[in-house]
Amino acid sequence: MGEPVTREGAAGSRARLVQGPGLLLVWLYGVMSVGAVSRSAYQIATEYDRAPLAYTLSAVAAVVYAFITYTLVRGGETARRAALVCCAAELVGVLVVGTWTVIEPSAFPDATVWSAFGRGYLFIPVLLPVTGIVWLRGSRRS
Repeated sequence: MGEPVTREGAAGSRARLVQGPGLLLVWLYGVMSVGAVSRSAYQIATEYDRAPLAYTLSAVAAVVYAFITYTLVRGGETARRAALVCCAAELVGVLVVGTWTVIEPSAFPDATVWSAFGRGYLFIPVLLPVTGIVWLRGSRRS
């Protein structure tokens, strides 16, 4: 019988996504996770009735950021594909919500993380998924 795969052996066989520019990507997604979780948790706990759609969308953004951070740190081909799908979904969300908040601002009495394409976050929410998609496509195994 073969030797059991050790924890280190299993991790070592995964394609590393956290290297070079990928490390910066993980760091930015981690920061955005903390920011979006903090913002949405506070807003939902204290003033949810004021703008439920905006605060719920911020919570969704927080979950997406946290999941992408996790998959990037986890590494491996399955995690890379999951992160790629999530980055694409995130980009669609940013574009839809960003456009919606510009065209119909009255629908959002308060901003979301993705409002005006992430203007309140220095446009990082619209740049991050594009960067993530480019990085993840380039890190694909040959």
